[in-house]
Amino acid sequence: MTVLFAIFLVVHGLIHLMGAAKAFGVAEIPQLAQQISRPLGVLWLLAAGLLLVTAGALFTWPRWWWTVGAGAIVISQVAIATSWSDAKYGSIANVIVLVGVVLGLLSQGPSSFRAEYEREVGQSVGHASATPVLTEADIAHLPAAVQQYIRFTGSVGQPRVQNFRAGFHGKIRSGPDSRWMSFTGEQYNSYDQPSRLFLMDASMFGVPFQAFHRLVGPSATMRVKVASIVQVVDAKGPEMDESETVTLFNDLCVFAPGALVDRGIQWQEIDPHTVSALFANASHTIRAVLSFNDRSELVDFVSDDRSAASSDGKSFTRMRWSTPLRNYRMFGSHRIMSEGECIWHAPGGKYAYLQFGLDSIEYNVAVAPRQQH
Repeated sequence: MTVLFAIFLVVHGLIHLMGAAKAFGVAEIPQLAQQISRPLGVLWLLAAGLLLVTAGALFTWPRWWWTVGAGAIVISQVAIATSWSDAKYGSIANVIVLVGVVLGLLSQGPSSFRAEYEREVGQSVGHASATPVLTEADIAHLPAAVQQYIRFTGSVGQPRVQNFRAGFHGKIRSGPDSRWMSFTGEQYNSYDQPSRLFLMDASMFGVPFQAFHRLVGPSATMRVKVASIVQVVDAKGPEMDESETVTLFNDLCVFAPGALVDRGIQWQEIDPHTVSALFANASHTIRAVLSFNDRSELVDFVSDDRSAASSDGKSFTRMRWSTPLRNYRMFGSHRIMSEGECIWHAPGGKYAYLQFGLDSIEYNVAVAPRQQH
């Protein structure tokens, strides 16, 4: 959809060059019967330039492209008004651009989920501090399978994970028979002061959806908007808090294995390839079972302490939740999974509701490592 809109802006901008060409006598434009003075020709040229810049800004300045687009509409409409009998239908194109600009403002502007996400990340990064390097002595108290996993991921010898920021792509659906929606996502987690911020942009039939999961301290919310206008999900409350505590621990196990040395995690070995863990956040303590293969890769995470929210987020149904993982590869100095699924084990049968690929991950954002002595 973004590419199509950019193409539309380019075509609209190039049409404005006809007005400039007529004004400066570059070419005969029979479609424009009215005379256009050179000063007005500059106006047509400026409108063309702004529309073309707006098309480029969609990709190079995604947070603020709509500000350029708003200016382009004003200049374009003034130019059209000066040659109304010839160019009045250009107003229809400007209405289409206006719709795009309004959606851009709502999805990227100061009151958007994007702005809220970036404010929260900025506040958390501002509290970050230097972290010591993870050593063999730090992991000695852990079950053997967890120790081997931490070594396998390359976390020993690296600064302990205080936070991370990651980028994703994949597809998501609301139920076993629902249509899949493609999505991209950005996530920031902090474990010094527990928080999980996840922003997702999805679309179906060209209609954009945006979801924002927010866990800060003991409280969690999940909100979803259609076209950045209508909020259709507003999930919160004790069930949401507990569910996001499960997800916070899942993220720690999957993306930040170097943080598994936290003394607050209670471990129990089930067999050489399986362990259980108790993880607490504020008043919520959740349990999960982790499974590893012969290569010391974490291949599954299962918990019975997560709840599926209803379509409006007003009610919750507790059910088993698992995240099978695969395709481990290097991301910088860490080896972690690159593909996974999220599965609900519903009464009618289990189904994957989310399939994702990890595109990038950055650890200890804005934190300088501190060597131990």
